[in-house]
Amino acid sequence: MRLVIFTEPQQGATYHDLLKVAQCAESAGYDGFFRSDHYLTMGGDGLPGPTDAWVTLAGLALQTSTIRLGTLVTSGTFRHPGPLAVSVAQVDQMSGGRVEFGLGAGWFEAEHSAYGIPFPSVGERFDRLTEQLEIFEGLFTTPVGETYNFAGKHYQIVDSPALPKPAQSRLPVIVGGGGPKRTPALAARFATEFNTPFKKQSEVAPLFDRVRQVCAEAGRTDLPVFSSAAVLCVGRDDAEVKRRAAAIGREVEEMRGNGGIVGTPEQAVEAIGKYAEAGAERLFLQVLDLSDLDHVELVASEVAPRLA
Repeated sequence: MRLVIFTEPQQGATYHDLLKVAQCAESAGYDGFFRSDHYLTMGGDGLPGPTDAWVTLAGLALQTSTIRLGTLVTSGTFRHPGPLAVSVAQVDQMSGGRVEFGLGAGWFEAEHSAYGIPFPSVGERFDRLTEQLEIFEGLFTTPVGETYNFAGKHYQIVDSPALPKPAQSRLPVIVGGGGPKRTPALAARFATEFNTPFKKQSEVAPLFDRVRQVCAEAGRTDLPVFSSAAVLCVGRDDAEVKRRAAAIGREVEEMRGNGGIVGTPEQAVEAIGKYAEAGAERLFLQVLDLSDLDHVELVASEVAPRLA
């Protein structure tokens, strides 16, 4: 099981807060450092305010050296696909080929209203996401010297030089969610990784199986990597676990009951093992207290070495 640190900076974090966590995660040996892509807090004051996901990753690309970097996930409503492809490819170049691109339809209406971003119906958002994923694939894979064209309902591209190119020959694309139809279809068509965010361990395997089924129906044999995301709250003893839960305003049993990686290192290993049994190959650990670097280091030293 590969472990990734996943942050929610819209809850209140500066770039330098994120830099400290990313560099700590890198030195501790985590597989990746990811962040959400949101512009509005979902509780609390969110001070000092949101940071942009791709501006953040550009900075981290230059201030880290080995850790994978990405979004879980960029909202397709926030940016036009052409300019976003330019940003993603540039950050991948800046990082030396360490970017992973998570893309979703968007869901948080309030942040759209707060920053003047159109928020179409869920059906239109998925229609746009489908076109966006096709455009990204086309822009990234069109050979240098050729042009790319796309004629969709929502986006049209004419004679694009499809530049710049990512440093990676195939940029990893993450699609995630729990929907029974459109999400598995998008994952089977476009994703190198399928993620189930914040689901109980018992709910994960059927979602993975559904993607496998759709891949088989589509004739895809190179299955995507399967991953999950879960809140993290680990302590050396019960008292430390409760202290960390209180710091993020959560209850221990509530987090544990919803699939969180919660408890002592031994209990964390057991919880992660259930994700592995369900088929997860990578686990995104949601760290909500970004000032608690000891938490990140504890999991790296006391949990990760015990995983198969």
